Amino acid sequence: QVQLVESGGGLVQPGGSLRLSCAASGFTFSTYAMSWYRQAPGKERELVAGITSTGGRSNYGDSVKGRFTISRDNAKNTVYLQMNSLKPEDTAVYYCKSARAGRRDNWGQGTQVIVSS
Repeated sequence: QVQLVESGGGLVQPGGSLRLSCAASGFTFSTYAMSWYRQAPGKERELVAGITSTGGRSNYGDSVKGRFTISRDNAKNTVYLQMNSLKPEDTAVYYCKSARAGRRDNWGQGTQVIVSS
């Protein structure tokens, strides 16, 4: 059974940092690309960052470039999102997603991030 479990969300002040984690199980993690998405109230879900199966390449949404970093540890079946210089507009539910050609995408349940003073 595929499971993606996000953690690390919470309340943080503007300018602060958080590190999200997504623990994967039930599939061969090292063969899947992983991504982080977010969805703010009243807005569509948007791509935050993605990373290839080996971790060799990553990409970022324009709004987070230079502030967020995606990484993965294939030995621990976990993908991370380091978020620095957080802004109120980063407030959203953050989801991780696994993807592989020819296979169905899988999503976690999400973790809430609130950036507020």
